[in-house]
Amino acid sequence: MSEDTIRIALTKGRLERDTVNLFESLNFNVTALKDKGRKLILPIEGQNIEVVLAKAADVITYVEHGVCDIGVVGKDTIMEHGGKYFEIADLGFGKCKFALAGKKGRDFYYGYGVKTVASKYTNVTRAFFESKGMDVDIVKIEGSVELAPLLGLADGIVDIVETGTTLKENGLEVYEDIAQISARLIVNTVSMKLKKDRIDALVRLIDNKLGEN
Repeated sequence: MSEDTIRIALTKGRLERDTVNLFESLNFNVTALKDKGRKLILPIEGQNIEVVLAKAADVITYVEHGVCDIGVVGKDTIMEHGGKYFEIADLGFGKCKFALAGKKGRDFYYGYGVKTVASKYTNVTRAFFESKGMDVDIVKIEGSVELAPLLGLADGIVDIVETGTTLKENGLEVYEDIAQISARLIVNTVSMKLKKDRIDALVRLIDNKLGEN
C-alpha cells in the first residue's frame, strides 16, 4: 500500500452493501465493488482507495494494527471487542439494538438467586450487569441464542434485536434495551496523523452526504 492510498476495511454483508451505496452516492466508481466475485481487496478507481472485505471482528484487528487506515463496523463489534483506534462517525445505517430478552411474561429480576444469561456477546453482557451491580453466570452461545431460555439453559439472553420477529415467533420478548447500534467509522491512530488531510477530506464528504438525508 502506497503512502497516498487509503485502505478501508468493510464488514461483509449488509454493512458492506450500505457502505458501497454510500460511496456510490459520493459519485465514487464502485464498479469493482459491485462485480467483486471472490476478490477480497478491491480498488475504487480514481480515488486512490482500496477496499478490504472482512468479518466484523477482523475489521477492528486490521485497523488497530494499521494494515487498514479506516474501517466500517457495527457498534456491537466495537462494544464487544474494544481496541485502540478512533471512532469518528456514526454512519446512521445498520440500526438495531442490544437487548436483554427471555420468555414472555417472566420477570427476569424476580428472586434472589444468581441468574444465568446466554449470549454471543459476553463482554457486553458482563459490562451491562456490572453496571447494575449484579452477579450473573454467563454462557457463551455461538448459534441461535434464542434456544437457551427455551431449553432451560438460561434465564435470559443478551442479543442484537432488529425487528423482534424472531423473539416473538419463539415466545420470547425484550425485557430491557441495553444500547443502540449502528455502523461506525473507525480510524487507525497513526493513519489519523500521517494521512490526516486525506482522511479528513473523505470524512467531510461522508458527513455532508449524511447531512442531506
